[in-house]
Amino acid sequence: MRKLRDGERMLGEGHGIAEVAKALEITEQTCHCWRDMKADDAEELRKLRDENLRLERMVADQALGLEVLREVSRGNW
Repeated sequence: MRKLRDGERMLGEGHGIAEVAKALEITEQTCHCWRDMKADDAEELRKLRDENLRLERMVADQALGLEVLREVSRGNW
């Protein structure tokens, strides 16, 4: 969100897309995508990414638990 606001500010000050992208350490393509995105969309995207990360961790924990149970059932503990 901060990079999005900073990018809009820089563009408003007359900086070019390439200059803004370099300053924010993003690609020009990302800069164009962000310009088309509304603030609500950016917030929703961030929430979805956070939820996805949480779910990925849950799956990893389950896989680890299953592997431990397999080892125990084989008698390799």
